[in-house]
Amino acid sequence: MIRREKLAELERKLGYSFKDKGLLKRALIHRSFAFEKETGENYEVLEFLGDAVIGLIVSEELIKRFPEKSEGELSQIRSFLVSEPSLSELAKTIDLGKFLYLGRGEKRSGGSKKSSLLCDVFEAVFGALYLDAGFEKAKEIFREKFLGKLWEILENAVTYKDFKSYLQEITQKEFKELPSYTLVEAEGPEHEKTFKVECRVRDLRTVGTGRSKKAAEQEAAKEMLKLLGVIGDKGKS
Repeated sequence: MIRREKLAELERKLGYSFKDKGLLKRALIHRSFAFEKETGENYEVLEFLGDAVIGLIVSEELIKRFPEKSEGELSQIRSFLVSEPSLSELAKTIDLGKFLYLGRGEKRSGGSKKSSLLCDVFEAVFGALYLDAGFEKAKEIFREKFLGKLWEILENAVTYKDFKSYLQEITQKEFKELPSYTLVEAEGPEHEKTFKVECRVRDLRTVGTGRSKKAAEQEAAKEMLKLLGVIGDKGKS
């Protein structure tokens, strides 16, 4: 299938035909592909914009759905819903990974299935939608195509707090102490580093890996919650 047809397929999944096809294509270009093709165009600026667009859409929907909750509670829920795991799940509902422009190395390493990459590109697509059609259209598409799945993610979550915050609450309550995190390893080229972090609670140790130190800490905290029996293997109580 040629690329023009792939873009058209993605437009059908979104329910929107771009006036500027170049915007949509740019939202799908990973920097590894841009480097190989010696072009400066990639999704990162659109990702920056899309992050703000999605954050505003989700904030508005949360106020409607939970009018009784405080600003602090709404902020925690929003952080959970616009996090990498949540947005990557939304990306999978339209099989976004199959439309990406990836460099050879990123393809070999399974880039089209990486949670961090899917989250970034999902945000970039909404940055492109905002520029091409405006906020109201971007909001309409999000509500029609993704909002139901987002509520499902929230309803099935063991907590809307991030794993580090949740673990901290548990250890303070049970052990009167805080977990500690140590960076064990950071390997790979600068633009594709993998971080490994150890989490310690008393004499217990778990390790998490991620494309950023923060992501690795979250994974280590999640593994510690499993070790403590707070959540199951699939992240549920």
